Amino acid sequence: MRADRLLALLLLLQNRGRMSAPELAAELEVSVRTVYRDAEALAASGVPVYAERGPAGGFRLLDGYRTRLTGLTEGEADSLALAGMPGAAADLGLGAELATAQLKLAAALPAGLGERSRRIQERFHLDAAAWFRTADPAPLLDVVADAVWRQRILQAHYRRWGGEVRRELHPLGLVLKAGNWYLVASVDGGDARTYRVSRFLSAAVAEEPCGRPGDFDLAAYWAEASRGLEARVLRSTARLRVSPAGLRLLPAMFGAAGVRAVDGAGVPDADGWAAVDLDVEELPVAVSDILRLGLEAEVLGPPDLRAEVVRSVTGLAQRYASAPRP
Repeated sequence: MRADRLLALLLLLQNRGRMSAPELAAELEVSVRTVYRDAEALAASGVPVYAERGPAGGFRLLDGYRTRLTGLTEGEADSLALAGMPGAAADLGLGAELATAQLKLAAALPAGLGERSRRIQERFHLDAAAWFRTADPAPLLDVVADAVWRQRILQAHYRRWGGEVRRELHPLGLVLKAGNWYLVASVDGGDARTYRVSRFLSAAVAEEPCGRPGDFDLAAYWAEASRGLEARVLRSTARLRVSPAGLRLLPAMFGAAGVRAVDGAGVPDADGWAAVDLDVEELPVAVSDILRLGLEAEVLGPPDLRAEVVRSVTGLAQRYASAPRP
């Protein structure tokens, strides 16, 4: 563990030049005293690291010195696929490996390209989670990920809409969608299915290996499964009359369906209201979703959807017309 930290300190100085002890301590998540001890250990091993005193002081390497200890370990190489998602890497237990791999890559780059790479990291950040939504806790993610890494059968107890089931799953991959983790797996080598990791009640990795189809493409499967889910869920189309404010709300509240509705909106009337066609789920869910638009939308059709909205709004008006119960 200390060897990894010493290498990380060396690479930080090589990539960034002079750094103060507090800066190094923050990067390495250790105390300032530990930084001084590690710097002394590097110097004792022949690395030309120097301490400069004063307000602008710190540690630096002798000008022109560059280490060639930039080879990647297996774990570091595995982590590079998650280079833009440090949170996801940490979830999968690869946070430290990713940090070290990035340092090694930066150290291997020529000086000019290394500076450009660091500038991009400072100026761009990816946050995959959706606004105003907290990802479901997934305490068994490490177990599920272990089965994926080692290609072992996962003995799982899973909660789904129709109740609880027990399955022997053959893991094919993990997907992070809007902050939530999903396992793609097959049952006894059958068709691939999707399981939300937060719904696993228990999971254990068997020592028995499982096969993986040679032609399975995780990204292609997920794209097709997403299209299929949308087609199954969005079963109907609502005709709405929407205010200018409602038009602005549609993409944020309904995602891709809202974007399509806005793109296909009719010509606004004198008040700025426009007719749109919005793909919606089954009736109870559609009513709940449309009521979130409040007074910024009116349902024009289908008739059963309009009637159900009227019934809901009338019930709300009657409830709030009377004094609140103690």
